[in-house]
Amino acid sequence: MAKKQKFYVVWQGKQTGVFDTWAEAEEQIKGVEKAQYKSYETLKEAENAFKGNYWQAVQKGQKGGTGTQQKSSALVGKPNMNSISVDAACAGNPGVLEYQGVETATKKLLFAMGPFPVGTVNIGEFLAIVHALALLKKHNSDLPLYSDSRTAISWVKNKAIKTTLERNAKTEELFELTDRAVLWLKNNQYTTKVLKWETEFWGENPADFGRKG
Repeated sequence: MAKKQKFYVVWQGKQTGVFDTWAEAEEQIKGVEKAQYKSYETLKEAENAFKGNYWQAVQKGQKGGTGTQQKSSALVGKPNMNSISVDAACAGNPGVLEYQGVETATKKLLFAMGPFPVGTVNIGEFLAIVHALALLKKHNSDLPLYSDSRTAISWVKNKAIKTTLERNAKTEELFELTDRAVLWLKNNQYTTKVLKWETEFWGENPADFGRKG
């Protein structure tokens, strides 16, 4: 029995639209941080979904996603607004990189770094988390910390980064910061809870640079 054809919607990727094959859709999302995509059983469903946005599709409980399992809003709950949020922005990936941290409730800027001539989103997110951890420890604060990057959170947990970014004259300053960040993680203990910001349910991270689209 022939496998039933599916259709794939890409809202955020190298190109957006409805694609007839997974190979085409995968090409658009490969290497794209926070790519947004879903699969549909019929062309009509896919076309209708593309008229809306990814978050509307998530709320309808359609299958697909950003590499994470579907969750219910009841299970996820609400964010602790008495916290710090961090995010990074990259003009291209790799590209010009910046990162920052803010008070979650007020969006008051706590720190901002960059622009660095060449970097990746994951490196920026990692550095932002460690920067915030050091800041919170310095002030003996027990506030939780939010990031929307699972990759960066895992790097912090493992006290090591995994990147294909080349270390050269343009990236040396950035790599020196990552070296210092990894060393800080290895030499310091902290009680801060590093939490995933659930963008699907809560909207954009308060530290988001607002440069999408």
